[in-house]
Amino acid sequence: MSSNPVFKVVFYNRSEVYEIYARAIYQSEMYGFIEVEELVFGERTQLVVDPGEEKLKNEFNGVKRSYIPMHSIIRIDEVEKEGAGKVSEVKAGDKIAQFPFPSPAPKPSND
Repeated sequence: MSSNPVFKVVFYNRSEVYEIYARAIYQSEMYGFIEVEELVFGERTQLVVDPGEEKLKNEFNGVKRSYIPMHSIIRIDEVEKEGAGKVSEVKAGDKIAQFPFPSPAPKPSND
């Protein structure tokens, strides 16, 4: 891989699946979060405007660093080059694999 890696991060957010590209990701000091920095958006070399990518650009406009809960992450890939980010709506029949929410450990019984 190149010395300047690019990561594709796919995660679930408010009934939608986001696919974004970033140059830096790592485990956050905040427990249960992944930090995503240096978001990468495709260059405007064509006249066709992708509404999904425009939505992402507007949503992440001015964001320096994003903290994504680990249980929302679907997949992280290191890729050769960035692609177009997209947002996909999750339909009722779609199955999204998610990490379960952490639950407190059960209390031992006094029996």
